[in-house]
Amino acid sequence: MATFKDRLKDLRNERNLSQQELGKIVNMSKMAISHWESGHSEPSISQLILLSDFFEVTVDYLIGKTDFI
Repeated sequence: MATFKDRLKDLRNERNLSQQELGKIVNMSKMAISHWESGHSEPSISQLILLSDFFEVTVDYLIGKTDFI
């Protein structure tokens, strides 16, 4: 199964967003997005919910627990 960092990067790229653009949308820095995508850190639960809402996927999908959106 995919990991959070892989899913986040894939979803961001599918929408043709830069890390900086996504950061602005979810009120985070480009560096935070970069750290999430590299696996150096992970978002809080509230940040996961915000990301899942923006990408219109479930949190379970986003964190790699399921392949069902």
